[in-house]
Amino acid sequence: MANHHVLNNKGADISQKDTWLALYTDELPDGITLSHVSLLELLQKQEKPDVLLPLSDLLDAKGNIAGGLSQQVHELIIQHASRTGVWITANSDTEILTRIPEFLLQQELIVIHVPAFTDGRGFSFAQTLRHMGYEGEIRMAGKFGRDQIAYLLRAGTDSFVINEHDMQSISDISQAFNALASSYDGRDASALPMFAGA
Repeated sequence: MANHHVLNNKGADISQKDTWLALYTDELPDGITLSHVSLLELLQKQEKPDVLLPLSDLLDAKGNIAGGLSQQVHELIIQHASRTGVWITANSDTEILTRIPEFLLQQELIVIHVPAFTDGRGFSFAQTLRHMGYEGEIRMAGKFGRDQIAYLLRAGTDSFVINEHDMQSISDISQAFNALASSYDGRDASALPMFAGA
């Protein structure tokens, strides 16, 4: 996973400061975080790291926060973590987010993984989270296009995981963050997220 960088909403590389570790599972996509940790490693660590969990593993068959053993494991992880967040794949149903608002509002970071370049649901996920009142960090990862970055910023995204290969064209990346720097009426477009009123 070290072949990725994390960029903030200004396009600055914040990889050196990023402390998030993804809890390793067989379904963990490449590029959710810069590094990962197994459950066993987490439980043996002296320090408490920031841990990102797969939202799908915390839900029951109806899309609600699971109880039983899943809840116990989640509570154990919380005890061994400094901060927790979740990652969710954008090809999931957006309704999942609206079923568990209290849980999501407690997360420090929510990473939205876009599995396919043509999947625009990442925009909907970011907007839905902001509509719900989520004030934490929303990070986009996966196969989104550089030309979508400015629009994702307007939808409420705070940071992006960018593949090393895409970082080679740093001027293109920089332009992507400045594409909507101003709107036709002179207001700063980055201060006008899609979910805000006019």
